[in-house]
Amino acid sequence: MTILAMLSAAALAAPAPSPDVVARFVADEARQGVAADGEHVYVNANSAIGKYDKRTGERVDAWQGEPAQFIHMNSCAVVAKELVCAASNYPATPMTSSVEWFSLAPLAHVRSRSLGPGRGSLTWLDWHDGSWWATFANYDGRGGEAGRDHRLTTMVRLDADFREQGAWLFPASVLDRMKPYSSSGGAWGADGLLYVTGHDLPEVYVLKLPQAGSQLVHVATLPLGSNGQAIDWDPDARMLWSINRPTREVLATRVPPVEVAGE
Repeated sequence: MTILAMLSAAALAAPAPSPDVVARFVADEARQGVAADGEHVYVNANSAIGKYDKRTGERVDAWQGEPAQFIHMNSCAVVAKELVCAASNYPATPMTSSVEWFSLAPLAHVRSRSLGPGRGSLTWLDWHDGSWWATFANYDGRGGEAGRDHRLTTMVRLDADFREQGAWLFPASVLDRMKPYSSSGGAWGADGLLYVTGHDLPEVYVLKLPQAGSQLVHVATLPLGSNGQAIDWDPDARMLWSINRPTREVLATRVPPVEVAGE
């Protein structure tokens, strides 16, 4: 490996030391992730969602599901004035997944789409460029299946009716930071880049689609104000909402623009 390549690899792996956290409040549901619209954030646990005023941190609505049916809601996103959540049966195996939709006002479950078993455990879902983008996690230990590990974590592009259009693996420089777990959150940015988190580390990985092949390209690693889990963009500013599970906090981190070499 050349010195230049070694320096580039180190830059990708090492985030800047000081995330720019601009908002913070406590939410009991801050166990899996958070989604955002213009006025509110929607904080989700395995089978519960809280709707909070993003400026005051006041909870204005809540939903509680039956844990036997809503086993593990990994993340949510606001799409077309609905809350769309990625769910799975983690840590049970064989892994199976579903997509769950909720109305925003009132906060209520409205429909479900089972994806069944397949590529892994659905951890996050986003709508971008006329398609669903879904990441299916695989794990080294608990919740994993024999013969599969974190390296088989896969992002899949699906049409509006969830028919597969393409699939990509994650680069080793990102997978090595996530192992033995996987990608817990992801959201496309307005800049056309993909922002992804792992399970534990306080950082976000910036990725792009490759010009050829089936492996995503690692562009940068940025600091995040919380430890992994699911994220979402604030529609009014270049901020990523996230959760810090140990303290049950919801945070907004200001994200600097990312320059892509050669573009």
